[in-house]
Amino acid sequence: MRAQEHYAAIFESSDDGIVAKNLEGIVLSWNPAAERLFGWTAGEMIGQSIRCLLPPDRQDEEDLILARIRRGDKIEQFLTERLHKDGRTLDVSVSISPIRSAQGDIIGASKIVRDASERVAIERRLRESESRFRMLADNIAQLAWIAESDGDILWYNQRWYDYTGTDLEEMRGWGWRKVHHPDHLERVEVRFREHISSGEEWEDLFPLRSADGEWRWFLSRAKPIRDEDDSIVCWFGTNTDITEQREQTEQINTLLREVNHRSKNMLAKVQALARSSIEGDPELVKRFEERVSGLSVNQDILVSRDWREVPVDELVRMQLHFIDQYGDRVVRSGPDVALIPRAAEILGMALHELATNSLKYGSLSVAEGTVEIAWECLATHLRITWRESGGPRVMKPSRRGFGSQLIEDIPRRALGGDVRHTFEEAGIVWELTMDNSNLADSARLVP
Repeated sequence: MRAQEHYAAIFESSDDGIVAKNLEGIVLSWNPAAERLFGWTAGEMIGQSIRCLLPPDRQDEEDLILARIRRGDKIEQFLTERLHKDGRTLDVSVSISPIRSAQGDIIGASKIVRDASERVAIERRLRESESRFRMLADNIAQLAWIAESDGDILWYNQRWYDYTGTDLEEMRGWGWRKVHHPDHLERVEVRFREHISSGEEWEDLFPLRSADGEWRWFLSRAKPIRDEDDSIVCWFGTNTDITEQREQTEQINTLLREVNHRSKNMLAKVQALARSSIEGDPELVKRFEERVSGLSVNQDILVSRDWREVPVDELVRMQLHFIDQYGDRVVRSGPDVALIPRAAEILGMALHELATNSLKYGSLSVAEGTVEIAWECLATHLRITWRESGGPRVMKPSRRGFGSQLIEDIPRRALGGDVRHTFEEAGIVWELTMDNSNLADSARLVP
């Protein structure tokens, strides 16, 4: 095939529109792909000005193109708009080269045109997606950032810059250390690097310096973003300002401590009044003071837990601290669960009463006796068992006093529980089964 035939075949079979025009913009050739793209046949376009394809607001574009072609410039591919025969606007990519005569003179231009509608649509969607992301990222309440898989931070939202008064050049990589409090920086960095290495989600609490020098506390979290191979490609993190919440919590804790202090003062006054009123019965005074002491312990536990859930193990340990001296003779066992405050108060008083009775009459009154305190979670209930063994044989009391109410009646009535209190030959067995509504929301307790 001769070269001329070869070029003719390319012209006819190309998927790209190939157009030749002279230096005045008059069309000299128009291939089939140009016909398919613009809807104009070669017969309709040859001899016509190429300007009929340009929208009114792009007519000066042709002037610039022809001027550059006359200078001998090659115009690399660029995106623009052209008109279809039916009036539609088309997104196209165009590249243009000068055509020279045998003597080297520029006599026209060769244009290659491609349909760029899909490319433009993709780019438009990407711009819209990026715009939505930036709108979301820059308007959320948190400071936000993105880090490489190795922890180098490459992007912050506008909130970060507004708060810290910095820019990306200062903060890029590990530049965030500049705005961290020196008393916390080493701890924070060590922990962050550990999570970057392990790939586990990161959470920490620390102060950050604002643009005006104020230190505010932030709860910070970062989540690893993984690809289809489960490899970490980046980290997305946020910093939430919790300064006001911390201050409110501290104020509440201060008030709780004050209430606790005043409550204990009131209990002390009650003790003093009781002591003076029943001073003729030392044993009764002692028993009364022990029960008031149990109330005081309950108060301390609830205040230390901000009147939220109380771990069963902690409740048992603190209410029975006065029998710690018996070492292995007192055994505790059970899962890591917690009670709501009301249930903790009532169970604490019952356990305190059982321990006091054991010291006086039960298994802890002799060297060989033991006590086992066990609790277990059932499908819908929590069961707590106090079991004594090795002590003297005990008899069921002939009359019911306030102690029996603490151990049996109050738990049964207040907790909707089932109480079994038996005086077996091996020792006392007390068992409380109560509904799981008395448990804290979380089945497992996080320290």
